[in-house]
Amino acid sequence: MTEDNHSLTTEFILIGFTDLPDLKILLFVLFSGIYLITMVGNLGLVALIYMERRLHTPMYIFLGNLALMDSCCSCAITPKMLENFFSKDRRISLYECMAQFYFLCLAETTDCFLLAAMAYDRYVAICSPLQYHTMMSKKLCIHMIMGAYIAGNLHPMIEVGFLFRLSFCGSHQIDHFFCDVLPLYRLSCIDPYINELILFILAGSIQIFTITIVLISYIFILFAIFRMKSKEGRGKALSTCASHFLSVSIFYGSLLFMYARPGSVNEGEKAIPVSIFYTLVIPLLNPFIYSLRNKEVINVMKGVVKKRLL
Repeated sequence: MTEDNHSLTTEFILIGFTDLPDLKILLFVLFSGIYLITMVGNLGLVALIYMERRLHTPMYIFLGNLALMDSCCSCAITPKMLENFFSKDRRISLYECMAQFYFLCLAETTDCFLLAAMAYDRYVAICSPLQYHTMMSKKLCIHMIMGAYIAGNLHPMIEVGFLFRLSFCGSHQIDHFFCDVLPLYRLSCIDPYINELILFILAGSIQIFTITIVLISYIFILFAIFRMKSKEGRGKALSTCASHFLSVSIFYGSLLFMYARPGSVNEGEKAIPVSIFYTLVIPLLNPFIYSLRNKEVINVMKGVVKKRLL
C-alpha cells in the first residue's frame, strides 16, 4: 500500500443530505416517520397474510413477499441514514458498503420479478376467471416466488463479485445517503468500464423483461375492463389498475433512470432525488396502494381487530 493520494481506501464517508443543523432535525423526524410507517405497514401486512387462511391465495402470497422485500429495502438503507444525521464521522467500511448494496439490490431485483408475477396473476384473474385455479395454481405460485428470490440473489452476487476487482484511492467521500455502486465506480482507481457494462446489461435485461410482462398483462387487463358491461365495475377496476400501474411506473422509471441508462454513473448528486423514490417512497406507498384499497384485506383486518378487542 502506498501513501497519500495513492493509499487504498477501505472505508468511506457518506455525505448524506445536508450539514445544516435545523434541516438535519427536520429530515431526521421526516425519515424516521416514513421508516416507522413503512415497517409497520409492510410487516403488519406480512403477518396478516401469514395468519389468515382466507388470504392464502396466489395474489396475497405475492403481495406478502413484496411487502417483505420492501421491508428489507428500508432496513438496508434507513437505519444507517438516520444514524448519519447525528454522527460526526459518518463512516462506513468497504464491506458494510457492499453488504448495504447487496441487500438493496436483492430487494429491488426480487421486487421486479414479484411485480411481473402479480401482473400476470391479475391478468389471469380478470381475463380467464374460469381457468384461474388451473392457470395459477399454488405450485406455479411457489415456483414463481422461488424464481424471484433466486434471481434476486444472483444479481447482487454478480455485482458485488465484480466490485472486488476494483480498488479505491484518493477521495473516500460518497456523495449519497447510502452506499450505491455508481458512486463507488466514481471513486475507483481502476477503470470501472467492465462493472458499468455488467450493471447496464443485467439491470437493463431484468427491467426490460419484467416491464414487458407487466405491460402486456395490463394491456390485456384494460381490454377486458373496457368490455365489461357494468359501468360501476369498470370504474372500480380502472381505479384499482390505475393506482397499481402508477406505483409500478414510478418504481421501474426510477430504476431505469438510475441503472439502465448510459452515462448514469456520472450523475452524482442528481441521482439522490430519484433514489428517494425507489428506496423510501415506494416501500411506504405499496401497503396502501395494494392493501388498503382491497376490500378483502380491510375486512380481514377488521375481523382481527374485533377478535383482539373481544
